[in-house]
This record gives sequence, C-alpha cells and structure tokens, in this order.
Amino acid sequence: MSSIQETEWQLIEHLPFTTDDGVSQLAKIGLVVLSSDYTIEHEFRRVIAKPGVECFHTRVENSPEVTPETLAAMKEKIPAALKCILPGDTLDVVAYGCTSATTVLGEQTIFDLVRSVQPNARVTTPITAAFAAFNALSAKRIAVLTPYRSDVNTAVRSYIVNAGYEVPVFGSFNESMDPVVAKIDAKSIATGIDTITRDCDVDMVFVSCTSVRLVDEIASLEDRFNLPVTSSNHAMAWHCLRLAGVSDNLPQWGKLYQCASG
Repeated sequence: MSSIQETEWQLIEHLPFTTDDGVSQLAKIGLVVLSSDYTIEHEFRRVIAKPGVECFHTRVENSPEVTPETLAAMKEKIPAALKCILPGDTLDVVAYGCTSATTVLGEQTIFDLVRSVQPNARVTTPITAAFAAFNALSAKRIAVLTPYRSDVNTAVRSYIVNAGYEVPVFGSFNESMDPVVAKIDAKSIATGIDTITRDCDVDMVFVSCTSVRLVDEIASLEDRFNLPVTSSNHAMAWHCLRLAGVSDNLPQWGKLYQCASG
C-alpha cells in the first residue's frame, strides 16, 4: 500500500477582518412553526422578501391531528423550540404559528412563554395578527372560514367574539389532519368564502389556520368578493413586518398590506 507524502504547508492564523450588520440588519424575526405545518414557511418566504429583514424558523413538536387536547399539549414545548433560534442573540419579533392553539391556550400564555426566552421581543400570533388586521381595516363583522372540527371551531369563534368582534357566519371544512388541510386547493377556499358571505352582511373575511395556502390568492379574492380578506399566515406576516418597523406599502398582497398598522 502506497503512502501519501504530505507536502509542506503554512498555517496563517488571526487574519484581520471587519464586520457588517449581516443579513438581518433591519430586523430578525423568529417564527415558531408546528412540526406538522407544510405551509407557513413557504408563505412567509413569499411575503417577507425585503433585504435586511430575515425570518429564522424553528419547529415545535405537535400532533398532526388538531384537537383541543393536542393543541394544549404544545404549551410546555414552545420555550425549548424557541431556544433553537439564534441562541445567545436577541430577536426583534417572535411569531408563534398556530391560530387554534393560541385560542385554546390564550394569547397572554403565548406571550409569557415567548418572553421567558426572548424577554424584549415583540410577540404576535395568528389570532393577535388577525385582530390587528380587523382594526387596521375597521372591520367589526367577520366571516370566518376554517378547516377545523367542531370543538376547535367553537373555541376559535368564542375567542374572536370575546375580543369584541361579531361573527355572524362561520364555515368549516371539518378536517382535523394538517397534512390534508395543507392540500385544500384555492378553488375550494374561494367556494367556501362564496358560501359563507353570499347572504350575510360582513366587513371582512378571515380564513383561519396556518396550514391553509392563501396568500397568493388574497388580492384576486378581494376583487371577486369586494371584501377585505386575510388568513392566518397573511395577517401574521404583515403584523411581523409592522412590529419590526417595516411599513412598506405592498398592494400585491391585498388591502391589508396597504395599512401601516392595526
């Protein structure tokens, strides 16, 4: 067996260097994603495309079946998941990516869990962002469309009503599995919106669930129904930008993205 003759080499250490602000000189956004979510990262990448604003993701373990029990079970796992984002550094905004779990656990619980790891971060959730969106668009009467089963729907509707909004109509696909929800197509969602708004006087449509794909359809849906439309991901991406101090007018993403804040 032949041996490789090592040639002479020189090690030069402690080379001088300078630094700049890196890829996130404007804002660092932390996004806590459910392990069963196929959609939110894709939609956030579509919307948050401003140089200097970066979104850093982590995943929290959860069941792909959405029930009140599986949603509540995430509570103790959120801080550990968040610690996986840029350990030792601070985040400007943290977004927790589950609408229904937030309504089960409560926004304040999510805020407290996040701030146990990132005490100075501004925090949002899909329902927090939806409320900010309703306010930004002066919407009081909300038509809600979800994929959830009945008991989760009850929790979501109650949470919205208890926050001071009216929900005169609520529609659901009654699908509890996230992998299936992620494949619901745009035509089905448009038909669902048409069904729940056709004979009802509402100010706005909210499509709940971060697994639902909708951001690319928002502007065309608003034109079709002559109503503002938002979804969990659509509202939360907007809210993250606004909380990070980014006030860009982005009409390609619909009426909400022309509002400075909620």
